[in-house]
Amino acid sequence: MAHKSQAGGIEKNRSLSSILYCKSDLKDGSMQWAKERPNGQVLMVLSVDNNCSATSFDMELCAEKLKSLGVQVAEDQWRRLIQDAVLKPEVRRYLFYNSRAFQIAIAVVFYMSLWTNIYSTVQLCSFGRYWEASVLVTLAAVAVTVVVILVIDCRQRKINVNTDVRLAAVNEIFIKHHLIVGITDALDGPHNILQLWFVHFSPERCLQSLAAHITDLQRTRESGLQHSLDQLCVVMEAVVRPDLGTEEEASREESPLLSSGVNPNKEPVTCNELLHLVPKGPPEVMAQQLLVIFSGCYVRLLVTGRLPRAVAGGHLEHSSVPCLCQFIKTTALNTHQSWFMGR
Repeated sequence: MAHKSQAGGIEKNRSLSSILYCKSDLKDGSMQWAKERPNGQVLMVLSVDNNCSATSFDMELCAEKLKSLGVQVAEDQWRRLIQDAVLKPEVRRYLFYNSRAFQIAIAVVFYMSLWTNIYSTVQLCSFGRYWEASVLVTLAAVAVTVVVILVIDCRQRKINVNTDVRLAAVNEIFIKHHLIVGITDALDGPHNILQLWFVHFSPERCLQSLAAHITDLQRTRESGLQHSLDQLCVVMEAVVRPDLGTEEEASREESPLLSSGVNPNKEPVTCNELLHLVPKGPPEVMAQQLLVIFSGCYVRLLVTGRLPRAVAGGHLEHSSVPCLCQFIKTTALNTHQSWFMGR
């Protein structure tokens, strides 16, 4: 499991706009990146205060570190994708409402309101006047609150379409350079900090293993495979565009005889469409798409220690957590459970 303690050197910018961690070997006062890095190793972390919408990740410093890693990608390309993925105001609001700080606040409010309601109800009974009733009310409120917290924690272990999937476009670029990216949140006093993690990952062995697994499923359990892949979809809002000839004819027939002089702007008619994230294709293409889609979720669970125990045959050296292809096999391609959390 990759944690901050795995980094040999720590470089921090205390301005709350960016905090970087990187593995380094100091020689002659200069930073040298290790030539061979194991899969799952955290290379860099960008942090930003989510309470201040005006701040953003330090992209210039990130570009310098990526160049030192040998990642030759046009900055404008991945910088725009990161901004569109996690720095939009609506996405940052969603991240705040799903942050640990907000969940703690909700848990406290839920406990207090639940305790008050149960205590008020017990007072209507004859035994509500005894002090034992207050103890029972407290225990009941604590038990229900713990159950709610555990349910929320289980949902946080699933892939989230609003955060993890939005990083798929970024990971599609970085995975070619043996990097995958994920986002988490952390508490720093009263501040809610967004953290963008860059993790080393070589996709070759996982890609071959996952493609072979998909080929085997297509031969033995094609219906189960299709059922699992059908769950990986997002709802897209599309604008309805009727036939131009029909629209012009309808406009002539339904136009008023007397013009009102006011031409209000009509909102376009929209409809919801299902977009499958993994379309049918060769096993290698489907495996590549699965690796890209689940990279963000995998990094988030990896750095927070929420991945399940690994089974034999993984591609993470000297680690007790599964590699990316194992994680996909036991979650996305398992027909007995769903690990996809939608809107």
